[in-house]
Amino acid sequence: MIFFEPHKRDRAMFPWDPFKAMIAPRPVGWISTRSRDGLVNLAPYSFFNAFSADPPLVGFCSEGPKDSATFAEESGEFVWNMATWDLREKMNMTSAPLERGHSEFDHAALETAPCVLVNAPRVAASPCALECKVTQIVRLVDKDGATTDRLLVLGQAIGLHVDERYVKDGMLDLVAIKPIARCGYQDYTAIDRLFPIKRPAGAGNAGGGG
Repeated sequence: MIFFEPHKRDRAMFPWDPFKAMIAPRPVGWISTRSRDGLVNLAPYSFFNAFSADPPLVGFCSEGPKDSATFAEESGEFVWNMATWDLREKMNMTSAPLERGHSEFDHAALETAPCVLVNAPRVAASPCALECKVTQIVRLVDKDGATTDRLLVLGQAIGLHVDERYVKDGMLDLVAIKPIARCGYQDYTAIDRLFPIKRPAGAGNAGGGG
């Protein structure tokens, strides 16, 4: 077993940081926002996840005040769009460093769809989306308390969009949807199979309901 401190890794053995590859797979935070001035942004974030079911909270982390974090702070809202196998190339195109005001929707030839409770648009082709209201924006600090340029944007899902074609027996058919997730380096994975594990009695949510 190899041990090393993150900043002291053997770059001959690990030319690329293995940290991101170890914390994998991670859901893609495909975030759409609208600025105070009406500008629209769409960008994928590799640091994204859900943090609570009640209230339903999700969050994405921005390396510096990029448009998604800035627009979310200005408007107080954002939309998470599920990235799928079929949308993988268009999702990747939206990571291009466009100038502010240039729409990633247009760049990737993606159609927008209106939301119900927030002003930001969603990706029309995405089978699932969450309309979110910002609850916190946290500037991350390191172990010594020094501030970083990383901004964690947390939001509460106040509306859900689900393509009814992927609902089977009251549950989302994730194998049919094929969500993609970020691994390390330039790698992604897709959900193409599931396996059940029955949780112990008393472990909470053992039946998968809620």
